[in-house]
Parts: sequence; structure tokens; C-alpha cells
Amino acid sequence: MRKHPIYRAYERQLEAGLLQARDAGALPRHIGVILDGNRRWAASFGAPAAHGHKQGALKIEEFLGWVEPFGIEVVTLWMLSTDNLKREDKELTDLLEIIKDAVTELAATRKWRLRAVGRTELLPPELATALKQAETKTSDIQGLQVNIAVGYGGRAEILDAVKAYLNAEITKGATLFEVAQKIDVADIDKNLYTAGQPEPDLVIRTSGEQRIGGFLMWQGVNSELYFCEAYWPGFRHVDFLRALRDYTKRTRRFGR
Repeated sequence: MRKHPIYRAYERQLEAGLLQARDAGALPRHIGVILDGNRRWAASFGAPAAHGHKQGALKIEEFLGWVEPFGIEVVTLWMLSTDNLKREDKELTDLLEIIKDAVTELAATRKWRLRAVGRTELLPPELATALKQAETKTSDIQGLQVNIAVGYGGRAEILDAVKAYLNAEITKGATLFEVAQKIDVADIDKNLYTAGQPEPDLVIRTSGEQRIGGFLMWQGVNSELYFCEAYWPGFRHVDFLRALRDYTKRTRRFGR
């Protein structure tokens, strides 16, 4: 649909202000997005859930194109939780296939460096393989990094980080008592799925739900939260611009 000239002028005004904020270093380095509302978006049209999931997958490439002009370094997209994997129904089967196709198509564009975050061992082999292949195919790409959070849960991530640290230290010959005396926040940081990346400055959740549901629990302790009423397939460019504008107006205190 062609935008009304006044509406487009409004978008350009928002963009201009945000580009100035980018040049001043006032925009987030890392944005996390909870892609919520696919099913409800489809239901509003009387369509099956799979239709909403397909449209949500199509939105991802468009969204990443919106992100690029603003110099953002990392985007983490939460597409499927560990709790979702406990369901056994056709919708989950369809969704897993849609995610596999979406990841494969994103990798084929070779626009962004992709990284799988989550318990990929819990995923169907075809999807786990697609995620691994996407990482390999895009590993040399510079610029925007995109974390694909599939089979992801915040508690699971922290648990996995602690286990990884303990196993590494015990392998070196340390006792559990010795490890308990010296373990530090930085030790957990180094073993998270997002190790080496900046912590999320802004977390956006679509669909009007006002909770983070365990998304980036450790990394997001100081994240600014933005809740948007639009369902993910209906999330617009102007919605994204408004989220960034809202971020620039906040005073970040980092718990101080």
C-alpha cells in the first residue's frame, strides 16, 4: 500500500532525528525483539496460525533492513522458546518448518552474520542443521549480527553457562569448593550464548503483552523495555522508528 505523503513526511522527520542520534552515539548497540502475536494476527483475519507464522517470518528480512541505517551492531530475534517445544501439535510442526525456511532464506541473502542461540540439540535435526549451515555460510560477513533465538529460554541459558564454566574448571583440576570461591559475574558472561556481544540496550515486544518472559534475563538486567500494541506481522516501519525515538528520550541509570 502506498503511503500518504503526510505520513511519509512524518517518517522522514523521525528518521532524520534518529540519524542525528546515531551520529551522537545515542542509539542502542544491541536490540532484542520478542516476535509476538503471529497467531492472534492470523486469527483477526480468520486465518490459520500457520499463515500468521509465515507472515511473521517474512517480516524479519524487512525489519533487518529498517535496522541497518542506524548503525546497530546486534539484533536478537526470539522466534521460539524452550516452553514452545514441549507442545506436540501440528502448529508447532508447521512453525519449525517455517523457521527452517526463514533461516535458510536469510542466510542466502548474505546480508547479515547469523548466530543460533538456544538449545539447538532439542530441535529437529533438519532445523538444527539449517541453523548450523546459516552460521557457517554467513560467518565472514561484516556489519549487523543477527542472533536467531530458537529453542531459547533465559533460565536455560544461565544454567548452560554455569554448567559450561564448572565443567571447564573441573577439567583443569579445580574442585567444586575452589570454583565456588572464585566464580564471578564475568565467568558467566563468557559462557552465555551471546558471549562477546554487547548487552541488549533495548528490548522490544510486539502484540501488547507487557512482560519479557525470560528473554535475555542475564544480559538484559539494564535493558530499556518497549511494548508495542501491533502484532509482529503488522509491525510497521514507523513502529520501529517510534521505539528508537522512545529509547533516545530515556535517561539510562544502569541501576544507579
